[in-house]
Amino acid sequence: MKIAVAGLHTECSTYNPVLAREADFRVLRGPSMLKDQYFDFLTHFPAEFITILHARAIAGGPVERALYDRWKAEILDGLKAAMPLDGVYLAMHGAMHVEGMFDAEGDFISAVRDVVGPDVLIAASYDLHGNISQRIIDGLDMFSTYRTAPHIDVQDTMRRAVTMLVRALKTGVKPVIAWAPVPVLLPGERTSTQDEPARTFYTQIHQVEEPSGIWDASFQVGYVWADEPRTTACAVVTGTDRSAIERAANHLAQNYWDIREGFVFGMETGSIEECVDRAVSSPTHPVVLAESGDNPTGGGVGDRAEVLAALMAKDAQGVIFAGIADKAATDAAYAAGVGARLPLHIGASLDPSSTPVDTEAEVVFLAQAESAHLREAVVRIGGIDLVLTARRRPFHNIADFTRLGLDPHGANIIAVKSGYLSPELGPIANPGIMALSPGVVDQFVERTERKHTPRPSYPFDRDFAFMPEVKWSKRAR
Repeated sequence: MKIAVAGLHTECSTYNPVLAREADFRVLRGPSMLKDQYFDFLTHFPAEFITILHARAIAGGPVERALYDRWKAEILDGLKAAMPLDGVYLAMHGAMHVEGMFDAEGDFISAVRDVVGPDVLIAASYDLHGNISQRIIDGLDMFSTYRTAPHIDVQDTMRRAVTMLVRALKTGVKPVIAWAPVPVLLPGERTSTQDEPARTFYTQIHQVEEPSGIWDASFQVGYVWADEPRTTACAVVTGTDRSAIERAANHLAQNYWDIREGFVFGMETGSIEECVDRAVSSPTHPVVLAESGDNPTGGGVGDRAEVLAALMAKDAQGVIFAGIADKAATDAAYAAGVGARLPLHIGASLDPSSTPVDTEAEVVFLAQAESAHLREAVVRIGGIDLVLTARRRPFHNIADFTRLGLDPHGANIIAVKSGYLSPELGPIANPGIMALSPGVVDQFVERTERKHTPRPSYPFDRDFAFMPEVKWSKRAR
């Protein structure tokens, strides 16, 4: 069996003013994809995989239209060259927003379907924070999404999607897809599967699957910071038993609706000032202080300096702050060299709507970088070791700190631009607290402007009734 592999994987806040360009993506092409740890699991399947292009970036702003059009054309040309095909596997995120376009995945998937035709089976894997539309469902035969947030089952999900595709091609049995939208839009920080009620909700998903009738049951929390007509939670079920599929989709949709008011933040929250006061006065360490409104892995810009200013105002000691994206300040640190003291203008370099900090700092570490856009510098401002980066990036792993000469275990406070804590930072947090800070991924989603989001939708609207409606894919119909 001959299966083509491709995908465009990113999450885009429509409130983020910074366009995602080619330099922001990790791009894999051709046979080398099978040697990359992201896709090497494919070699375990009894199939010939034609790897075309996969582009992946951390969350951010809308994707540049010309870049999307170019990559889409390259993938479609690759599919044409690879024909005849038995199947296509699309490794996606599901919350991509392209300049001037709603439902970018719908555009992409329908274009793939048009090229390969109605007889080629298409499977896709998604992030549970992706958004779904009828157009997306109509182009697919199989679908699977992550079941954990933080995401620790990425490759498990990818394997599920490919396993279904290989199963269908080997047996000749073609499954169908149905989905059931749920008018609920909550941020990932209130729907972490480490906390209730999401933990129990996602744990029970596998219970509606069974070997013959339902191949995969998925549930999309959705991506709340995309103001698009397709932004919603939904159940998506793949299988062969239509009655079982309908029951499962109805059950998941109704269950999620019923528990909607139970979703809360999984750790202590407060304003920037409240959280900084709590961190500075904590008798236990390290306090991990998450700045949620500017979280780059949620779509934040990553250049706000309000938390830095609050820590400086409190003369906080033993602080590691990782980090602030500011190319000019980073380059200035490199130009000055380790040991130098220099005035720095920090923050608001990408999104000028926030308030920068002007201060004097000492350069204490400069990372070796292959190119200027990969530069990372550590500067000391009083008791704060601040990481400056030339590009937007998160600091979620212990190695992100130690490679810069920083010891997170020995810090009093670790400030990171994050929402829920990563699997490596969570266990060392003593305690973990989250600042409900301003930014383009504002946790107070009710105060975000909504021009295109379907209404009514919880929590923007509260006084309305809901009954699940199962919608079938065009191919099922």
